[in-house]
Amino acid sequence: MKLFVCGPTVYDYIHIGNARTFVVFDAFAKYLRSTGVDLEYIMNITDIDDKIIARAKEQGREPAEFAKEWEEKFYEDAKALGITAPVYKRAMDHVPEIQSQVQRLRDKGIAYELEDGTYFDLSKFPDYGKLSGRTDIQGDDAVSRIDENPNKRNPGDFCIWKKDRPGWHIEDTAITEKYFGPQYDIHGGGADLKFPHHEAEIAIMESISGLVPFVKKWMHAGFLINKGKRMGKSNANFMTAREALQIYSKETLRFYLLSSHYRSPLDYSEDNLKQAEAATSRLAEFVNKINRFEDEMLKDPNPAIAMMIDQGEKDFYEALENDFNTPQAFAVLFDLIKNLNPLMTKRKFDRPSAALLLAFFKSVNEILGIIPTDLPSLPKTVEMMLDQRERARQDKNYDLADKVRKQIEESGYRVDDTGYGPLVKKK
Repeated sequence: MKLFVCGPTVYDYIHIGNARTFVVFDAFAKYLRSTGVDLEYIMNITDIDDKIIARAKEQGREPAEFAKEWEEKFYEDAKALGITAPVYKRAMDHVPEIQSQVQRLRDKGIAYELEDGTYFDLSKFPDYGKLSGRTDIQGDDAVSRIDENPNKRNPGDFCIWKKDRPGWHIEDTAITEKYFGPQYDIHGGGADLKFPHHEAEIAIMESISGLVPFVKKWMHAGFLINKGKRMGKSNANFMTAREALQIYSKETLRFYLLSSHYRSPLDYSEDNLKQAEAATSRLAEFVNKINRFEDEMLKDPNPAIAMMIDQGEKDFYEALENDFNTPQAFAVLFDLIKNLNPLMTKRKFDRPSAALLLAFFKSVNEILGIIPTDLPSLPKTVEMMLDQRERARQDKNYDLADKVRKQIEESGYRVDDTGYGPLVKKK
């Protein structure tokens, strides 16, 4: 299977809206590979662009050197977010392939020359707009966001070669044709790229090859919404991934970015990030508890517990198989914790089941990267008090729950109640 995802334009730090797309497809690729799929996953690096040239000029630097520096910073941030699945390909390493595509479009009479470059004539591709449903190539909404020239034949015509460098839209098709051929399985990217970028890719590749469809499946990650607007540099309402990583762990950020369905918008708020922090802490604490209480567990296997774990694992993978529904997969994990935690607390858990559970959670983490492995374990006395408090809350014995909470705080820990359970931190 072949997967391509539109990567960053390297002229600044990525923000967490960009990071959402990259984390979603990192986890998606790891899921596919976990099921035995032989996956080739490429992400492009746009290392030449108007934004790069303008920013480099402001700083009195050469664009290539400037882009290389920001490319390295992107790799640093990607690694810090646990993004390891893709192979990266730079646009400027594929200029011969881009020029080949430009020439073939010229030869077919689909591209034409203007003073500032070579343009794709949309009137020669009647299917333009079929992905996004925007089909009026003369209308205002057909106009490319970056290729304005009053002499274009059609408002939406886009530049595929700008005098001495590639146009943006043709970079990806040149890369994918080289490594995947004229047709492949899945193309991903942010929702903002559906039009005109992905429409332009379809027009280019299907015009060159004559083969339909260019891509079998399109996947678009939804926007991050901050104060009612899409998070982005143009709206000046963004937080960079690097800034976020100074406050939150990579596991917290990955959980947050995967906490709504990948196609849906995701609200940015400190409360949502705090909920994600609580969720990852609860996952880590549960895994730590399994390890810490192993010596006190029963030696003989309990078939009923093994069946619960097996069903949880089945439900988890079914959620991911269903259009990569990570929120549903998360719900499965926390339902499993909710059901198994009392058995562990009451010393009714068994060692064979513990081994099954640890293996399952290891697989979860290899795919999603949401369970911190370096979270300090809570003292057993604090864990036991937390369990006592949770049982009291379930029994609606709130006086006892408040009393136990004070005992936990007197032990040097703070308890914050969240939708994922108590978040416990050392004072």
